[in-house]
Amino acid sequence: MITIETMTGPQKAAALMLALGEATAAELFGRMHEDEIRDLSQAMSMLGSVPAAVIEELCQEFAEELGKGGSLLGSYESTERLLEKSLPRDRVATIMEEIRGPAGRTMWDKLGNVNEGVLANYLKNEYPQTVAVVLTKVKPDHAARVLGLLPEGFAMEVVMRMLRMENVQKEALEGVERTLKAEFMSNLARSQRRDAHEMMAEIFNNLDRATEGRIVAALEERNREAAERIRSLMFTFEDLHRVDGPGLQVLLRSVEKEKLALALKGATDALRELFFRNLTERAAKLLREDIAALGAVRLRDVDEAQAAIVVMAKDLAAQGQIQVADGREEEMVP
Repeated sequence: MITIETMTGPQKAAALMLALGEATAAELFGRMHEDEIRDLSQAMSMLGSVPAAVIEELCQEFAEELGKGGSLLGSYESTERLLEKSLPRDRVATIMEEIRGPAGRTMWDKLGNVNEGVLANYLKNEYPQTVAVVLTKVKPDHAARVLGLLPEGFAMEVVMRMLRMENVQKEALEGVERTLKAEFMSNLARSQRRDAHEMMAEIFNNLDRATEGRIVAALEERNREAAERIRSLMFTFEDLHRVDGPGLQVLLRSVEKEKLALALKGATDALRELFFRNLTERAAKLLREDIAALGAVRLRDVDEAQAAIVVMAKDLAAQGQIQVADGREEEMVP
C-alpha cells in the first residue's frame, strides 16, 4: 500500500495535482513546459490508488514545507540543488543549460531570441537542408536577418531547399531539435555565463543619469576597484566618439531623425559637432534646426533617446557593421 514515506517527488506532485481538481490542475498545466507536463502526466497515470489519509498528510506536508523558509530566494544555484534531489544529474544539467540559454518555452522560441549573427555563424557550418528547416520554424523577420548574414552561395542553397520543402517528417524535425539542443543551445548557454561586472555595466547603462551617478558614487565608497571596473565596461552616449566616421554614418542612417535631435539636445558640443561632420552640409543644417526647435525638453526624454541609440550602436557593432575603439591610448614606441 502506498504511503507518504514511499512516494517519490513526482508521485507527490501528481497526487497533489489530482487532489486539486480538474480546473485548478488545468490552470497549473497551462503554466508548465511540455517536459514538465509529460513527466507529471506519466507519474499521474502510474500512481494508482492513494488513500485519503495519505492525501491529507501530503497536503499538510506541502503546507509546512511552503511555510518553513519565510522569505524565498530563487536563483540558478537553488533551482539546481532542488532538481538534483529528484532527477538524474545528466537530466538536471540539460535543464539548467536550457534555463541559462535564451528565453522561450520551446526550442524554436529560444532560437527566435538568439542574436541573428550568433545563429548565422553556427548555421553556416550545417547542411543547407538543416538550415532550411530551422529558418522555416523561426519568425520570418528573424529568418530574413539570419539569411542575410549567411555566405551568398550557401544562402541560395538554403533558399532553394526552402522552396522545395514539403511537410518535414516528425522524426527528422525531432532530430534537428535534438542536435540544436545538444550542440548549439548548451554551448550558447555556457558562453553566456557572464562576468558580474559586465552585467552590472549593462544595468547601469540603462539607469537615468541621476540614479547612475548616485549608485556609482556609493559603490566607489564601498568598493572603488569594482566601481572602476564597471565604469570601464559601460558604454554611454558620449562614448560614441569612439565610433569611426564610416561607422557613425551607418548609425546615422539607422536612427530616426526625431530621436537623434532629442539625443543630441543633451550631448556635449564636441559630440554634436562629430555627428554634424558625418552628415552632408544640408542634413547637418536641418539637424541643427531640429535641435533648436525642440526648446526645453525633459532630461528623462533625452536619456531615453540616447539609450535607444546606444542600444542600436551595440547591435550594429555585434553585427560587424560598425567598429568601436576600446578607448585606450595607443602605446607609442620611440
